[in-house]
Amino acid sequence: MGAQARRPPPRIALIDGNSFYCACERVLRPSLEGRPVIVLSNNDGCAIARTAEAKAMGIPMGAPWFKIQHLQARGLVAISANFALYGDMSDRMMRVIGQFSPAQEIYSIDESFLDLTGLPGAGRDIGTQIRQRVLRWVGIPTCVGIGATKTLAKLANHLAKSLPRLQGVCDLSGLGPAELQRAIRHVPIRDVWGVGRRLAPRLEALGIQSAADLARTDGRVLQRQFSATLDKTARELRGEPAIGWEDAPVPKQQIMSTRSFGLPVRDLAELEQAVSLFTSRAAEKLRQQHSHAAAVQVFIRTSRFSAGPWHADSAVVPLGSPTDSTSVLLRAALSGLRSVFQPGFDYAKAGVCLLDVRPAVSVSMQGELFALDSGHAEKSALRSARAMAVVDRLNQRFGSRMVQVASALHEPDARWLMRQAHQSPSYTTVWGDVVEVG
Repeated sequence: MGAQARRPPPRIALIDGNSFYCACERVLRPSLEGRPVIVLSNNDGCAIARTAEAKAMGIPMGAPWFKIQHLQARGLVAISANFALYGDMSDRMMRVIGQFSPAQEIYSIDESFLDLTGLPGAGRDIGTQIRQRVLRWVGIPTCVGIGATKTLAKLANHLAKSLPRLQGVCDLSGLGPAELQRAIRHVPIRDVWGVGRRLAPRLEALGIQSAADLARTDGRVLQRQFSATLDKTARELRGEPAIGWEDAPVPKQQIMSTRSFGLPVRDLAELEQAVSLFTSRAAEKLRQQHSHAAAVQVFIRTSRFSAGPWHADSAVVPLGSPTDSTSVLLRAALSGLRSVFQPGFDYAKAGVCLLDVRPAVSVSMQGELFALDSGHAEKSALRSARAMAVVDRLNQRFGSRMVQVASALHEPDARWLMRQAHQSPSYTTVWGDVVEVG
């Protein structure tokens, strides 16, 4: 009975896309294959993704565009970030990955954990199948790391990327303690998940140079000199599960939407357009996690790097009752904006933050608690909820911003829009950008 009831050893996989943003661009632009490609941040500021060919040209992550744009003469292709495209491609990739296990945790836009515990088949075979299916069905190249814990899965993924002989899959899950230590002894401590560049120098000063060194370090020392979190990392490197499994992301307690402007903005009407769009985006995120907000914060500021006068201010507008209604949140946001706006300044950035975010309560409860005329309030809230649901479905089906509030409407060359001189079409999210074949 003991053998039958014994739980199989844990086996966790981490799958992530290789140079994900660049890979998304290559899926629908095959001519980019084999060429050095980078994706630029908001307002075409710096490189946030690079292909192997771009890395070979010596382009570091975060390189300012104005310093490397001369490399276009050597074949460098720069593309403005298209997050609508990347989000849609991520959703497609995650759905394919989720077919391999009932337990999936989406860790980031291009990373997903899978629980392979008890599933039949060798880890390497499963990892190879995942890579092949994602590449065939979505077009994104991936690497797969497998280990007894999340930290070991991340480390195995790092090895899968770093060592070409592994062909994109590394399985550490079946190794004994001695074999595991030999496998991770060459991984620098700064490459261990949860350590990072700031903590690494302190560990290196204590002689903890590699992942294997950290795994051997006494947990009491780590807790006393660093934190309980680092002790968990060390335990995970020894194959002891210490980091929990999240089937769904924890709802955010604040939701922010903010953006730097392409050009300075002085006009209040233009600022209202920007704040309206930011509020609409934040409200969509609020509804996606089934939450309500009880207050709205708005801020505007000029640039610290411009020659003009400096001005920055913000306002918090409490709401009568928590809501997820775009129209209610928008009235509060615009009221806050008008209270802090001062004419004569060149504003460079604005933003909206939804505060006191809490789980959504039923409209009937809202009506009973917050309204004198509860019946009228309940009907009004129900109509608003239905309207927001219709708007969200239309935007999901026909493309972001297909339906939006009138105050967010703007000219294509509005000054507050981001500079995106190199952006590719939104092939998968905007009907007008769909590729025509034939």
